[in-house]
Amino acid sequence: MKVFKFGGASINTAERIKNIRTILNSYTQEKIVVVISAMGKITNALEKVVATFYENKNDEALQLFEKIKQDHLIIANKLTDKPINQLTDFFTEVEWLLHDKPVKDFSYYYDQVVCAGELLSSSIVSAFLNEEGIKNIWIDVRDIIRTDDNFRDANVDIDFTQNKIQEVILPIFNTTNMVITQGFIGSTDENESTTLGREGSDYTAALFANMIDAESLTIWKDVEGVMNADPKEFNDAKFINALSYDEVIEMAYYGAQVIHPKTIKPLQNKNIPLHVRCFLNPASGGTIISNKYVQHLPPIVVLKQNQVLINLSSKDFSFVGEKPMVRLYEIFAELKIKPNLTQNAAISILICIDDLQEKIEKLALMASEIFDVQLEKNLTLLTIRHYNPEIINKLSKDKTIVLEQKTKDTIQMLMKN
Repeated sequence: MKVFKFGGASINTAERIKNIRTILNSYTQEKIVVVISAMGKITNALEKVVATFYENKNDEALQLFEKIKQDHLIIANKLTDKPINQLTDFFTEVEWLLHDKPVKDFSYYYDQVVCAGELLSSSIVSAFLNEEGIKNIWIDVRDIIRTDDNFRDANVDIDFTQNKIQEVILPIFNTTNMVITQGFIGSTDENESTTLGREGSDYTAALFANMIDAESLTIWKDVEGVMNADPKEFNDAKFINALSYDEVIEMAYYGAQVIHPKTIKPLQNKNIPLHVRCFLNPASGGTIISNKYVQHLPPIVVLKQNQVLINLSSKDFSFVGEKPMVRLYEIFAELKIKPNLTQNAAISILICIDDLQEKIEKLALMASEIFDVQLEKNLTLLTIRHYNPEIINKLSKDKTIVLEQKTKDTIQMLMKN
């Protein structure tokens, strides 16, 4: 068995969905779970619907959702002459909510509305493939993936989900070779929709791969594979054909937009290789991520703009001991802040974080109870794994280094122009 995941860019037009048909035609003799994301930009559009609804602008929210409806119907009509009844059900599910008044937390409504993106796109893909002779059974993943009610970043009940996959998904392969389902979403034990947070669709696919003991997971993207730097920032970014699980986790930790660590773990636990391939050029091999250690990697570069350096100094010039450090990390947890770089000295702590104004202000206010606080903004954090002197000099040229940390494998430099 295999698991394929198609992201939003791969299904955002009728032509792209036809391209999926071409890819899947090569695998009709294999058993595959296909995980589908929302169409490109639809999640953002649904987020706007939720925000508008939460401001009690019901009519405006309904108008915004009507545009989303029509976009899906236009694509569906280009792919099939037959009505897709599921679409009407999901449209009604959202519209029913939008006629109401918000009485719960924003995150609750976010999940109830945003989940429609995956449900709509997967219904269209499934119906089209069936009409084209690629037989499949569509499954609402909310019946499979059970989560808690931590809306917008729900935690999966692994045991329940594993049992559901055994009871519902695996028997389907006795009658068909393909299951179409959704990424990113699940539901609580009270049948309330939830979303799984950042890179939730990849995580869904990894869970399926783990729980059906798949031979591989393939994530189909609009790029050749994993690059050693963001090609939008670096014209000389290089393609990497193989990486280890550990290397990808390190890259993600430092901010590379590759594969989220929570996606890697279910694969790593069962030694399931992950292929990152280009749906625009399916003949290319892409990048393979596995437990094999890969030598002689090029320097891997991660650039994070809009950084803030926070200097927290002891008010009485005493050493920064355990008690203030414990309180500081409590503040991080309360505000859901992840430092990108920290450095301790005897009487001060330096912290680099993303410049999210509201969180910065709250952090500075709360930390000022135990520290003197100073901020420096408009900084850039450069991380280079497998660095060499040439690339350090090239990327830091004409920059002022505000803070630097170096290990055998990784260097980080906080810089200003």
